[in-house]
Amino acid sequence: MRKTVLFAASVLAAGLLAAPVLSQQTSSLPDLEKAFDSHISPPEMGGWMKKMAAEPNHVGSAHDRLNAEDTLAQFKAWGWDAHIETFKVLYPTPIKVSLDLTTPKKFAATLTERPIPGDATSSRTKDELPAYVAFQGDGDVTAPIVYVNYGMPDDYKALERMGIDVKGKIVIARYGQGWRGLKPKLAQDHGAVGCIIYSDPRDDGFSQDDVYPKGAARPPQGFQRGSVADMPLYPGDPLTPGVGATDGATRLLREDAPTILKIPVLPISYGDAEKFLGAMGGNVVPPNWRGSIPITYHVGGTDAAKAHMVVKSEWSLKTIYNVVAKMEGSLYPDQWVLRGNHHDGWVFGASDPISGHIAMMAEAKSIGELAKTGWKPKRTLVYLSWDAEEPMLLGSTEWAETHADELKQKALIYINTDGNGRGFLGVEGNHALQSFVNKVAVDVTDPQTGVSVDKRSRAGAMVAAALGGANERTKAIGKAAADGKDIPLDPLGSGSDYSSFLQHLGIAALNVGYGGEGDSGGVYHSAYDTYEHHSTFVDPGFAYAGTLAKTTGRMVLRMSEQDTPVERYGDFADTVSTYLDEVKALAGAKREAQTAQAKLIETGAYKLSDDPKQTSGPPTPLKVVPFFNFAPLENSVVRLKASAAAYDKTLAAKAPTLSADAKARLVALAGKTEQAMTTEPGLPGGRGWYRNMVYAPGRFTGYGAKTLPGVREAIEDERWDDAETYVGLTAKAINAYADMLDKGVVLMGGTS
Repeated sequence: MRKTVLFAASVLAAGLLAAPVLSQQTSSLPDLEKAFDSHISPPEMGGWMKKMAAEPNHVGSAHDRLNAEDTLAQFKAWGWDAHIETFKVLYPTPIKVSLDLTTPKKFAATLTERPIPGDATSSRTKDELPAYVAFQGDGDVTAPIVYVNYGMPDDYKALERMGIDVKGKIVIARYGQGWRGLKPKLAQDHGAVGCIIYSDPRDDGFSQDDVYPKGAARPPQGFQRGSVADMPLYPGDPLTPGVGATDGATRLLREDAPTILKIPVLPISYGDAEKFLGAMGGNVVPPNWRGSIPITYHVGGTDAAKAHMVVKSEWSLKTIYNVVAKMEGSLYPDQWVLRGNHHDGWVFGASDPISGHIAMMAEAKSIGELAKTGWKPKRTLVYLSWDAEEPMLLGSTEWAETHADELKQKALIYINTDGNGRGFLGVEGNHALQSFVNKVAVDVTDPQTGVSVDKRSRAGAMVAAALGGANERTKAIGKAAADGKDIPLDPLGSGSDYSSFLQHLGIAALNVGYGGEGDSGGVYHSAYDTYEHHSTFVDPGFAYAGTLAKTTGRMVLRMSEQDTPVERYGDFADTVSTYLDEVKALAGAKREAQTAQAKLIETGAYKLSDDPKQTSGPPTPLKVVPFFNFAPLENSVVRLKASAAAYDKTLAAKAPTLSADAKARLVALAGKTEQAMTTEPGLPGGRGWYRNMVYAPGRFTGYGAKTLPGVREAIEDERWDDAETYVGLTAKAINAYADMLDKGVVLMGGTS
């Protein structure tokens, strides 16, 4: 591998000397992309990472600000009009954290990560955050411990049947199966007074790989920091929901901010978790609750094991630093192509997020080099280096909320990256962009195999579909790959900086990255996410950093340079139709489950089947499921399919003969079309910030997407009135989307 990379680097260096001279009038898109590629240098990108990940980069740290200032200086040197835009956000920092086992014998959790031999970066512990999660509640509590498995809703249902109540207890949950912040939120909702989260080696440690430094997996003393704010309500500054956190913004009181938790929360290592779990009594847990720590797992909840936890934070406003760089378009300056990646990390942040940031930097440098030859982009390019993504998407959210009106007028797309590594291309985003993404993948070469990343992705999808146990989604992707159709995009939930653009403003978004072979999960949000770990186990030689830059760079350039829309709306219509089928099937499955459970309760089957020696009881009865009127949604989807087919057909037929003005107006219309899927009042249950009726993070999935969320989650959560309401609201949004497509057909001279 290393020899191949070095050879590639020498070729790149030669290309730098022979880069073609371009002009606005004569350069074709293939020539432009070839010239763009000639300036991408993986060794240079590795040097950027080594510098950016040299010291702790959490919000408020000196090195985080230095990285912003250095990024600003580089953008300016590369010819971009750049500045730093600041916001004042609430960001708590730890004053004191401690966790002690008090009964049956005393043990103090470490809450720091010792340096790894051979990893020089991990020894730079000055200014490093201890075991800590942001936006928990301050507290000093002592209570019995209850093990709650992954701490997700089904786990609490199982605890109920075991006769275990977590009220007044400290829960201990393992990472996995759901977003981190849901674990303490659900614990708090069930009356717990504290929450401990640990990485079980079954999911994240020696069961997965050799531990670092021998392998990539999490070592026994490693733990995962993060945010536990109730992000499914809204991301960004907890005190300024819906508006930018500028100096003059009206702010909530901290105690009134609904996204801040009330109970203390701490992450710990599995090395320390063994002491707490091993001390617990009570029932032995069910088989699917057992991890890989060499103990017998018990539920606890008795006085046999108690813990004392203390969390005290400093709750002041902190300044965050977004770098905003623009290159004005020569023909359409008011049509913007947005490209972003964050620069803050929980500690050093080599894989998350610097591996994506260096790709963005390489693109910006290469585009700057192209501009020096006389070429200028047709549309305005806006490159964005975000601060404070890790706490709760603060930097991007505050910027998007501040500039919401202008963005809704000018933005065509937001293209996001975050972590990146060796492996296969993965893209999530608006399904109207599915064809666009697949075409880009055909023109990028995989550095390990020499074939296109499209061809390698297809091979991977077909093999995954053929494996035993493949789910229906995997099989569907494999079939599309085998049939030569476009590989489907995954929908976007949350967890990175695209959220405000797609789900609040209705701006089309893509999230792009490579992975599946390079392993960064074992050091995720730990002090071991370092240059040394990344360059050894995640992306040796930074080959996929270069590949990511070539992939997202092509997306940026094609959005900028192509005269007609890149969207193909038939893909979106077909996908929405599939989501509707899923929601209807969900309603039927819920109805069948309720009927079956009612019979089991009525006949006493639960009582008879339970072990008499174990405490248990019947489950909480499910609500009777009514029959829903899906007709408004069904009719809107039929109309959407017709409008999308007419648009795509008309564009294919008339694009070559359209005037330049008509093409520009058509692209601008495409940029606003996704906004039709946003509606007031947004999602129910205090989630009005999320306005997109097709894509949203789930209330109980966090990062994971929920599609047709207003309807789907209402059925899942047994909120029947909301289900009926959001059938209507979602149908209205889909009809508005179809209206936009019909306008496009008329603009092209067709008949809607």
